[in-house]
Amino acid sequence: MTSKLCKLFVGGLNVETTDDGLRKYFEQYGTLSDCVVVMNQQLGRSRCFGFITYSTPEEADAAMAAKPHVVEGNNVEVKRAIAREDANNPDILANVKKIFVGGVKDHIVEENLTEYFSQFGAVEKAEIISDKQTGRKRGFGFVFFEDTDSATKAVLTKYHTINGNKVEVKKALTKQEMSASGRGGRGRGRGIGRKWMDGIQYLPS
Repeated sequence: MTSKLCKLFVGGLNVETTDDGLRKYFEQYGTLSDCVVVMNQQLGRSRCFGFITYSTPEEADAAMAAKPHVVEGNNVEVKRAIAREDANNPDILANVKKIFVGGVKDHIVEENLTEYFSQFGAVEKAEIISDKQTGRKRGFGFVFFEDTDSATKAVLTKYHTINGNKVEVKKALTKQEMSASGRGGRGRGRGIGRKWMDGIQYLPS
């Protein structure tokens, strides 16, 4: 999990920026274990984006916290790098502070969620959802972070173990956020399989 928190995507690079130029700029935030500008192999020129990997998650956090960045004259976009298998899931980088936590067993309480997920950033609160009539836990909950980057860090790893219990995490999007991003469930079956709870969308297992 730690390695996923160390890697960042850098987009909007100057076409002339090289690996060395990218490294020189971002080394001010920490030691880079890897730095690459992605090239178009056929044309032999930059595709104007790259990836940087810091030695520690704290160094990557420092680079994220220092936005905006200007590298060799270009305002660049810096965000968390996501795994290839998640590339077609636009929700993972949605700018929301709230995540869905599924598979929560009865012995887990809200304080457990707060304590565990605070490793990714400051947690405002955690909620475990119960049936309003019976009071029984429904097996899922939500964690509210103070910033969007903390939520993104948490969902870069799909499964987490809390008190011996394996849980699954995803970004939680409101209907308004889904509509604003053009993923409101119309066309190409984009809404298939999505569930809603109190106005919040999540993808069931």
